[in-house]
Amino acid sequence: MKLNELSPPKGARKAVKRLGRGPGSGHGKTACRGSNGQKSRSGGNIRPGYEGGQMPLQRRLPKRGFTNIFKKEYVIVNIRDLGRFEKGAVVDKAALMEAGLVRRNSDSIKLLGQGVIDYPLVLKVDRCSRSAREKLEAAGGKVEVI
Repeated sequence: MKLNELSPPKGARKAVKRLGRGPGSGHGKTACRGSNGQKSRSGGNIRPGYEGGQMPLQRRLPKRGFTNIFKKEYVIVNIRDLGRFEKGAVVDKAALMEAGLVRRNSDSIKLLGQGVIDYPLVLKVDRCSRSAREKLEAAGGKVEVI
């Protein structure tokens, strides 16, 4: 068998519906569009969400809350994630990006205290929880909030 002899199995490919090719095609005259109405016209169709003049669902449902455009988003780094750094290492944004814990340079970093650490590290982060600071300082490390 050669590449030019390959073909899909019988019944896997369906013939395309050829519209408007006369009555012998089985799809002649109105080309499967029906007799009249907006959807039978060329270029005539209804937009998504339109309910024929009835008040659309998106307008029937109540609006709640708002989006704070000044919200600061933080990338969460836990104490347990710091196991990949050597003892006494300085862990900043660049080191976290290299380790794959932070994706973009623009991200703000918050250190949380989930997990255990038993060797000192120097961390430079934007935010730090109290429990994370206590665990790191108990191990002999230091947290610098930048």
